[in-house]
Amino acid sequence: MSRPKEISYLASHEWVKFVDDETALVGITDFAQEQLGDIVFVELPEVGTEVSKGDQVAEVESVKTVSDIYTPFTGVISKINEDLDDAPESVNDAPFENWLFEVKGITEKEELIDLEAYNKVVEEEA
Repeated sequence: MSRPKEISYLASHEWVKFVDDETALVGITDFAQEQLGDIVFVELPEVGTEVSKGDQVAEVESVKTVSDIYTPFTGVISKINEDLDDAPESVNDAPFENWLFEVKGITEKEELIDLEAYNKVVEEEA
C-alpha cells in the first residue's frame, strides 16, 4: 500500500489530515493496522470532549490485542467516524480513508513528520 504524501504522520503510527489550520482528522496508518491484525472493535471519544495533546482518547481492538490511540492535539473532539461502529474492519481495508476522530480548535500539537521521515520509522521497526 502506498502512503499518501499530502498528510502528516506521527512516529506512534497515527496519521493527520488537516481540514483547516485549526481542525484535523486523525487515523491509524497502514503499518499500525497491519501490526494489530484484524480489527474487531473501535472505541471512540465523545463529541465535545476537551482533549490535551498526548491524552488517550480511543481504543482499537483486534483479534490480537487492544491498542490505545492518543490525540496529537489539544482541542475539542468535533466529530467521530460513526461508520466504524458497524464496520471497524474498514480500518484494515483502507486505513488512510477511515479516520477515527476529528479535533477542532487546535492550540497545541505534537511534532508531526512527513512521509519520508515516517517511512524511516517504519523501516526501523519492521
